[in-house]
Amino acid sequence: MKKGVSFLVAVALMALASSLAAAFDPSPLQDTCVAIPEPENAVFVNGKFCKNPNLTVAEDFFFQGLNIPGNTANRVGSNVTTVNVDAIPGLNTLGISLVRIDYAPYGQNPPHTHPRATEILTVLEGTLLVGFVTSNPQNRLFSKVLNKGDVFVFPIGLIHFQFNIGHTNAVAIAGLNSQNPGVITIADAVFGSNPPINPDFLARAFQLDKKVVEYLQARF
Repeated sequence: MKKGVSFLVAVALMALASSLAAAFDPSPLQDTCVAIPEPENAVFVNGKFCKNPNLTVAEDFFFQGLNIPGNTANRVGSNVTTVNVDAIPGLNTLGISLVRIDYAPYGQNPPHTHPRATEILTVLEGTLLVGFVTSNPQNRLFSKVLNKGDVFVFPIGLIHFQFNIGHTNAVAIAGLNSQNPGVITIADAVFGSNPPINPDFLARAFQLDKKVVEYLQARF
């Protein structure tokens, strides 16, 4: 009997550990937890200090300017306007954020991942080629051409991308199920790390000449 109880306790603990490891933004335990930078008269919740609920105002839940196009005059031809907890303090503990993505003609949002969120994207203007790649060993590519009004989902943690294949500017809006989803742009992380990753290692990993790796590192 004791062995049976011990086994059930072990299973329960393993299930609890598994659920904690899989969790990301936790459910809030109060109506609002407006994020503030200073700890005075505040409570620390989920990485932010919470404003006294009696002092919150409508502006804590407001963001203005998502209608303004982002500047796409850069090396990738796109711009991401992020509306997360840093832009709207009232998003704190609510587990959601939003981005506007502007693309110049043939601009791209390069391969990247969001370590803490699934993304759902809808095209407002233009035509995008989008896709994501599943994990090893399959590495399956799921890709689709999206037009105005089309929607596509990028699962949490998977490498994905968007490419404006049209002759005009394109605009998309995306929702993410985290107040701070994070972003890891693959090329920037690999070739632009600080300090740099050893080029001999990268040359072997990517099956490239070392000089090509050093060139890429200099670019990033």
